[in-house]
Amino acid sequence: MKDNIVKNKSIDFAIEVVRLYKTLMFEEKEYVMSRQLLKSGTSIGANIREAKFAQSKPDFN
Repeated sequence: MKDNIVKNKSIDFAIEVVRLYKTLMFEEKEYVMSRQLLKSGTSIGANIREAKFAQSKPDFN
């Protein structure tokens, strides 16, 4: 099976986002921005999957 570079990069990015989130939460005591960063940084994978399994042109857009 061929590697999907976009999927792999999104996983690597999400891991880094989680690490940054932990740093912000526990070392810097920053709660609001860190939570938003976690949500937006880890949703990329879901968007990629949604685009990959789109059924029609309107689903993809």
